[in-house]
Amino acid sequence: MLLNFIVWDLRPQILQLNSFEIRYYSLMFGLGFILGYYILARFFKREGVNLELLDKLTFYIIIATIVGARFGHCLFYEPETYLRQPWKIIMPFEGKIGSGFRFTGFQGLASHGGAIGILIGLYLYTKKTKVPYLWILDRLAIVTALAATFIRIGNFFNSEINGIPTDLPWGVKFMRVWDDFDRTAGEILPKHPAQLYEALAYLLIFVLLFYLYNKKLEKLRPGFFIGWFLVLVFTARFFIEFVKDIQVDFEAGMALNMGQILSIPFVVLGIYLLLHKFESKPIKPVLGQPGKNKTPGK
Repeated sequence: MLLNFIVWDLRPQILQLNSFEIRYYSLMFGLGFILGYYILARFFKREGVNLELLDKLTFYIIIATIVGARFGHCLFYEPETYLRQPWKIIMPFEGKIGSGFRFTGFQGLASHGGAIGILIGLYLYTKKTKVPYLWILDRLAIVTALAATFIRIGNFFNSEINGIPTDLPWGVKFMRVWDDFDRTAGEILPKHPAQLYEALAYLLIFVLLFYLYNKKLEKLRPGFFIGWFLVLVFTARFFIEFVKDIQVDFEAGMALNMGQILSIPFVVLGIYLLLHKFESKPIKPVLGQPGKNKTPGK
């Protein structure tokens, strides 16, 4: 007799040496950034923008994503814990050497915080390079949808952000539910693979935006891609949250959970970007042959 659910019992670690480990999540996170870089390089070459600016952009985005996602988790989901012990926000380990020391990494990253961090990081980047803010947001939105796909697949490998119980045939019984690196008895009931629902939604959004960039770029005005990205991604996130288990205790009994509440302003912002007519600004740092070593803006 076939089971009417999927059993997921894969270890999340690719490599583990005592308390140090490399997880599939880290691999997926890095893969998203790498693929995003190469797609952005294609965009820059097509539009004649020097790749030196892309290298600078990559630095800003990596720092902004990690810092924003980390602070977002700490402030949105566990404010009491981290306001009481704020040093834990930036500490990737616990204990002392020789006394319960272990490397934990940054366990707890919030996508809404990452989005806020990216918006701030890009503002600083555009002030430094003179690249129009909406121009870079439009192009980055496309690759961010792809990166988000890989991150949610990483969450699936980690058996985290699980859904609520379901009797659907694609329900997943997560056998490894981790708490401080110790295996528990796992889930009793099959759950919605909410991570994969999000991953599929983000992948479809990436395909749509990438297609429109390749076929319709010259006909689309500034703010089109970032506007639709915000509307589609956070609308999908809002509805998928209905089949997610609560992430923190205070969400129990709430009509809308924290993920849904935080998604609403991003959808509103996306609608505003789509309805508002922005002036198309030329890309000043076009430096002749893309990839040449020249000073931006000269």
